[in-house]
Amino acid sequence: MPKKARELSALAVSRLKAEGRYAVGGVDGLYLRIAGRSRAWVLCVAMGTRINRAGKTVPRRLNMGLGPYQEVSLAEARDKARELRRQIRNGIDPLREKHAQKAHQEKTARKQKTFHECAEAVLEIKGRELKSKKHVAQWRSSLETYAYPVIGQKRVGEITKTDLLSILEPIWLTKNETASRVRGRIETVLDYAKAKEYLEGDNPAAWKGMLKPLLPMPSKVQNKKHHAALPYGELGAFMAELRTRTGVSARALEFSILTVARSGEIRGAEWSEIDLAAKTWIIPAERMKASKEHRVPLSDAAVALLRMLPRFKDNNLVFPAPRGGQLSDMSLTAVLKRMGRSDLTQHGFRSTFREWAGETTSYQREVIEHALTHQLADKAEAAYQRGTLWPKRVALMDDWTDYCGYEPVDKAA
Repeated sequence: MPKKARELSALAVSRLKAEGRYAVGGVDGLYLRIAGRSRAWVLCVAMGTRINRAGKTVPRRLNMGLGPYQEVSLAEARDKARELRRQIRNGIDPLREKHAQKAHQEKTARKQKTFHECAEAVLEIKGRELKSKKHVAQWRSSLETYAYPVIGQKRVGEITKTDLLSILEPIWLTKNETASRVRGRIETVLDYAKAKEYLEGDNPAAWKGMLKPLLPMPSKVQNKKHHAALPYGELGAFMAELRTRTGVSARALEFSILTVARSGEIRGAEWSEIDLAAKTWIIPAERMKASKEHRVPLSDAAVALLRMLPRFKDNNLVFPAPRGGQLSDMSLTAVLKRMGRSDLTQHGFRSTFREWAGETTSYQREVIEHALTHQLADKAEAAYQRGTLWPKRVALMDDWTDYCGYEPVDKAA
């Protein structure tokens, strides 16, 4: 029979200072382990046998911490040790039981996460993922307006299709585009919750298999509104009037029409991106909607417009606002309003270009789509066309400029 350890008093245990493992008695296998400044209780008990990696039968021992010396008294450590030994006698593995209990507690804690907590985590991710702060603000605004009042404080695991319908049905027919976006954003939040194991089972906000049988198809109830576009037959007269307008915003609008670029690309344009000699504007990937660098051929009229613009010592923007920063996203629209054309939008001129090129020219669709920085659906086709379209795009933009009513530049002069 193994020799029983002498039962130490609390005072005797407090006098132990050197590093090592000390049997404190009272319960077989109870030790105080001292390592540097760490002092903790451990229970070391034989628990039958096990097969090691070499295939041999070896003793199996339980080494289980019972807490730090500073927080658990000697009497409490002995009580814990007795309880654990009792479990072992009853065939229970205390360590496995402890891990199972911890896993259950963690799982229970995960299931307490609310939709609001998950949505805020997703918004933080979107803040790093989306290039535009405006888009992040739209995400937050739609969730705060429609989702939070209904399911914000609800545990994600308790959200049902009924909850989703109570959010979506009031606006599905009257504001379907907004409702569809809200549904998609809720689905994204719940996908995040599922990935984090806060939610089990199907995503109640998914369209297919969940909400699709319960709501009308968006394509059947949406009133699609396209950007107001000027008929291309009226373009010459419009451009003539636009050229009479003064100011940076008017020149920015004119340049955007000549290059068929988006508003944000124009307003963020920098002189370092433009090579006047090569008649090329290279927009970096970080400023492009598709996150790919885009090369824009500049017509003679576009180059002439740029040469007339003033440059500022400490400002690299091509079209700076009066106070030095970027023009606002409403600055080009304001020019249209002053011209009495509130029915038009800057983006609509891209549609004007698309209709003109498609209906009156013989340029290939791929050439036109590249000019508009639209991605081709056929990736193989896009890769093939990448290096062959530049000369055609140069010719297309020259023809577009001529159609806009600009006199051809006499290159011999």
